[in-house]
Amino acid sequence: MPADLILASLHHLLVFALFAIYALEVALTRPGLGGDGIARLARIDAAYGAVSMAVLAVGFARVFWGLKGWDYYSGYWVFWTKVGAFALVGVLSVPPTVRFRRWLSAAKDDPSYALSADEVATLRPWLRAEGAVLLTIPVLAAMLARGVLY
Repeated sequence: MPADLILASLHHLLVFALFAIYALEVALTRPGLGGDGIARLARIDAAYGAVSMAVLAVGFARVFWGLKGWDYYSGYWVFWTKVGAFALVGVLSVPPTVRFRRWLSAAKDDPSYALSADEVATLRPWLRAEGAVLLTIPVLAAMLARGVLY
């Protein structure tokens, strides 16, 4: 019981942190952002990746060492849908990460470099799609916790 409570609490805190970091990325990605801001954005994106990996690790720890166990999760479509949604968020986060790294490189090469409205506009659809899929994960988690069959 204590291990399950600790894992569940840690998992929830990490998911909240993931949403906060995502929101920070979206808020900071704006035209006019310069070198220091771009460097901060790249660091925040690295934290997003690290927290994502921690969410995944603790989530699977819950699957194997939590109260319900592997037998409950392994045959349950909602679990696999949730894992798939999390993987899709990861795939959707690749283009923004690549773009952040390019911007960081450009800012290092040219200290006066600042993001244009067009650069930000080309990235927004990726961030929106990532956020939309990210929002489905808590819904799937609620379904999973309640054993929803439909």
